[in-house]
Amino acid sequence: MPQWCPQRPCRRIPAAKRIRGRDQPGGRHAGLERSGPARGGRGRMTQPEQTGTPAELNGALPTREQVLEALKVVKDPEIPVNVVDLGLIYDVDVQDTGLVDITMTLTSVGCPVQDLIRADAEMAVSRLEGVNEVNVEFVWVPPWGPDKMTEDGKRQMRMFGFNV
Repeated sequence: MPQWCPQRPCRRIPAAKRIRGRDQPGGRHAGLERSGPARGGRGRMTQPEQTGTPAELNGALPTREQVLEALKVVKDPEIPVNVVDLGLIYDVDVQDTGLVDITMTLTSVGCPVQDLIRADAEMAVSRLEGVNEVNVEFVWVPPWGPDKMTEDGKRQMRMFGFNV
């Protein structure tokens, strides 16, 4: 003979908390419209059309200063200073489509961490609101020199024992 097992009594879910169906207002498919028959003769759910440029839809575009601030987390692994204070960033161009073009250089032409710095810069800037794509281009003219460093960058270098 089975043993009696005490369980919590079942309770009804109030109507306000129930999952609403497809045809009820406020249901999980609210705001979606059917478009054309798909497999099995059922319509496919699509988002309503949105108008405007991609940047307008995602929010405001970042400013040049915001991009430079985001790039301050990118450090050269060989030199413990960020790429902005090192003076490696030559130009930042934010376009209306959400594309951010970054023109930068490295401390030497044969820098072995070029791909790492590129990936870090792309990741740091892509986190900004309104950015859809990031393009990092390395240039070698004009060549980098310690004179391109900011005062904060020079101070950091002196703290690590470099003579600048």
